[in-house]
Order: sequence, then C-alpha cells, then structure tokens
Amino acid sequence: MGKRLSIKEHISVQEMEKLYRGARDVVERSQWQIVWLLAKGLKSEEVAIVTGYGLQWIRAIAKRFNKGGAAALGDGRHQNPGAKPLLDEQQEALLVQALEGEPPGGGRWSGPKVAVWMSELLGGSVSPQRGSEYLRGLEYKIKVPRPSHALASELEQQEWKKKLQQRLQKLEIKVGKSVRLWTMDEHRVGLKPVIRRDWFPWWEVPIAPVHWRFEWCWVYGES
Repeated sequence: MGKRLSIKEHISVQEMEKLYRGARDVVERSQWQIVWLLAKGLKSEEVAIVTGYGLQWIRAIAKRFNKGGAAALGDGRHQNPGAKPLLDEQQEALLVQALEGEPPGGGRWSGPKVAVWMSELLGGSVSPQRGSEYLRGLEYKIKVPRPSHALASELEQQEWKKKLQQRLQKLEIKVGKSVRLWTMDEHRVGLKPVIRRDWFPWWEVPIAPVHWRFEWCWVYGES
C-alpha cells in the first residue's frame, strides 16, 4: 500500500463531509468524497476502491484542493462558455438572408454549400460539418418533398370534387341508406423520378414538381 496523500486543512473534515453529502452536482459530489476520505486518513488505494476512480485522478483532485481550496472543486465545464462561434450576429443575419435565395451554382442549399459560403465570408476554410450545424441552428431540417405533377391543375381537381358531390346529391338517396362509391385508377408502367431529401425550414412543407412519364393501360377486374 502506498503512502497517504496529505490534504491541507482549508476547512475542517466535518465541513468536507457536509459539502460532500449536500452536493447536488454529481461531479462535485464525487470530488468532495475523495477529498473527505483522504482528509480522514484513508490511503489513495483505499479511496480508489470506495469511489471507483483511478489513482491518477484521485491525486489530481488532492493536488487541486491543496492548491485552491474549496473553490477549486466542482465541474469546471459549467463555467466554460465553449468555443467562439464562427459567425457573429451580423454575419449570421447575412446567412439567413442568403438562405432565402439560391446558393452559388444553383440548386438548393446544403451543408457543404453553406460551408463554402462561410469560407468566402470569413476568408478561411470551413468544414462541411459546420455548414450543417448552422443549418440545424437556424431550424432547418432534412425532409423529403411531396411529389406533385408538373401538369396537374388544382382548378380541375376542385371542379372534379364539386361535380362528384353534385352527382351524389342527384341520386336522392333516402336518409339512413348507405352508399358504396367505387373508383378506379390506371395501371402505370414505368419508372418514377427519385425525390431526394433536402434541407428545408421546419415550418415549410416542401413540394417537388415532377413530370411522370408513363405508358398507360387500363386494367379491369371483378371482386
């Protein structure tokens, strides 16, 4: 067994135990437990068995407490503001404005295209992943557009629905009687265009105009 690690008496052992048992943060609680057990006279190997931490980490916590006292313990990540964002507020506003139009080269915006735009703005290389991160941060999501035939007429569709309702009303169906409405569709032979996923604002319902080109044939059957 190795020698005991000495703990400076910045505070009493009783206060260490009180701080250990009253700590809400998991990291802070484990660190106070290590310091408290060492201050009670346990060897570092014994503290490792009780807490489950390695000897190197236990020595680091003891060294930290001896140097800085109670203020040196705790999860330092809570005070870490993180890395400085690549774009400031003004530059991010320019990105929002750019996303409303087409990207350079046409097509639709993507993570790599946003990264290229940012690289030109900042004058340095930006990875495609950062472009995707900014799209997510601006509440863009990857969606599959709903297909809509390029030659479809919304007016004709509404007129068909109105005529169908009028024809049903002309039948003068008695109240309480049930009606079966049969419809049929054409059998389509051919390939459908592939609709790929793309970035869209979360509030937008994307629609992709397509021009299906099929060879039509009628199929009749009985059930």
